[in-house]
Order: sequence, then C-alpha cells, then structure tokens
Amino acid sequence: MAVYTHLDAGAMADIVASFDIGQLVSAKGIAEGVSNSNWLIETTGADGKGARFILTMYEFRIELDDLPYFLSLLDHLAGKGCPVPRTIHARDGRLYQLRDAKALALIEFLPGVSVADPTPAQARAVGAALAQLHLAAADFPQTRANGMDRAEWQRLLDACGHDGLTSIDPVLADLVEEALPRLAAQWPEGLPRSVIHADLFPDNVLMLGDRVTGLIDFYFACNDTTAYDVAVTHAAWCFDNAGKAFRADISAALLDGYESVRPLLPEERAALPVLAQGAAIRFTASRAYDWLNTPADALVTRKDPMAFARRLAFYADPANAGIFA
Repeated sequence: MAVYTHLDAGAMADIVASFDIGQLVSAKGIAEGVSNSNWLIETTGADGKGARFILTMYEFRIELDDLPYFLSLLDHLAGKGCPVPRTIHARDGRLYQLRDAKALALIEFLPGVSVADPTPAQARAVGAALAQLHLAAADFPQTRANGMDRAEWQRLLDACGHDGLTSIDPVLADLVEEALPRLAAQWPEGLPRSVIHADLFPDNVLMLGDRVTGLIDFYFACNDTTAYDVAVTHAAWCFDNAGKAFRADISAALLDGYESVRPLLPEERAALPVLAQGAAIRFTASRAYDWLNTPADALVTRKDPMAFARRLAFYADPANAGIFA
C-alpha cells in the first residue's frame, strides 16, 4: 500500500457519498507497499455508530478488466467463512468506480495487526488459513492468469538490465541470470491448480493473538499452481526481513498448519524446493524493478531486493532441500 495520488477533502467526501456508509469523518493515507494508493476511511456509518474502511486507488500493475475478479473473489471468500474483507458495493451496485481515469474500490476494514516476528502458533494458523482459502475458492467461477509469472519475472529483470541489477548489489545480476534458465528447465507441470493469493506476506495477514482475523491485499490473486502459493507464503514468513536467517520452527509450523486443512500430495511436496526458488526470484524481480523506478516523491519505502535474492540462494542450496521433506 502507498499514496501516489492525492485527493482533497471535497473529493474524498464525494467518493464516500457514493456508498451507503454515512458521512466522512477522516481519511488517512497509508504509506506501505508499492502498487496502489490507499486510505483508511472513517465515517459516521450507515447506522450512525461509526465505521472504518479501506479505500484503494489502483495505480499500476492492475488491469481494469481484472478488478471484477479481485473484488468478487473477496465477496466469495467472505461468504465461505474465510477471514477476508468484503467489497463494499456503491449505492448503484458497482464494485468499483472511476475517478480521473483511475479505478477506486472500497473494502471492509478488519480488526487485527500484522506480526513482525511470528510465533510457531501464528505460523500454523496462517498455514491453515491459506489452505482454507484454497478450498473455499474451488467453486469461484471467474479465472485470471498469473500476471507475475515466469515471463514477467524475465521482463522485469530485463528492464532492470545487468548494470541496474549490479548497481543494487554486485552479485545480484549473476545470481538471477543463473537461476532463470535453470528454473525454466526444472519448473514442475501438471500439479493441482486453484485460486492463489500469491502475495501472503505478514503485512497482508491480520492477527489477534494466534488467530487470523484478516487475509488482505488480493491484487495479485490468480489461478495457478496451488503449491506455488504455499512456496510464496513459506518464503514470506520463514526468514528474517533481511533473508539472512531461516526459521525452521516457523517453516515446520506453517506447513503443518496448511496440511491440517489440505494435505499436500507427494508430488506437490517434492516440487516445493523449485517452487520456492521461483517465489524468491519473483519478489527479487519486482523489488529490483521498484528499487530502480519508484517515484522519489511517493510516500513509500522501497523494499530491498537482496532480501529475496538471499532466499533464492538458500532454497537453491541442495543442503537445504530437506526443509520440505
């Protein structure tokens, strides 16, 4: 999340008035993430008791035609009992609206906090929630291709260029240039597919104690290999922020929690070392591109690509393959 576009009080009040959520009380920009502009909105509430929402303006990496998939998926999963925020429909029933050629959507605000240093119990709960999501989405009727697939990793890294990657860290270009063709040759085919979140980092999970209260930020969700989503979540949760320290206790708990709801097939488990390398290079690529291209005046903190380059090196080391056994 971030703020690239600024809306004045009058514009914000007009937007709020298009929903049956009461009158605007306050709007605060959220300076996290890199793809959208976001605000925490407080209103008097439709019942006069007050309410909070998240307003999102889609800036880039979001195609307008994809929004019905993302926003309808939230409603579907919430209806299935998953801890997912509902999309707030406008008075005329629309899922989103356009302002200055950019799409806006309003979603339910959920309680909870994102954990910076998860416990095994919290990791187990996240694994179980991810599996619940995969099962609950089985009958979601819409489909979407993965916009951050291996072809997109290549495009982003090509756009960075060898010199650009080297300017981030002297080892980065050589690391990804070795990994890309190797992963292309090893990438597993024919594994089970489903709707996947594809971005389930700790800051996209809300918790109260050991309970998951919210899975948020579904704007990379798509239909892809289910076990790849497990690998993405593993890479996101099982290391320190710098990608230097692997937490075996979090890894074991996350996988155990997942399998308590949806057991992995033997072929899915066998594919996890390669899928995890793919997850690591995917975020290395997007972070490297953002590192080199984030606007200087954006209210956003760039994320270090090397944190995931180190994860890539860890997963690629044969000595570490046993973490998924």
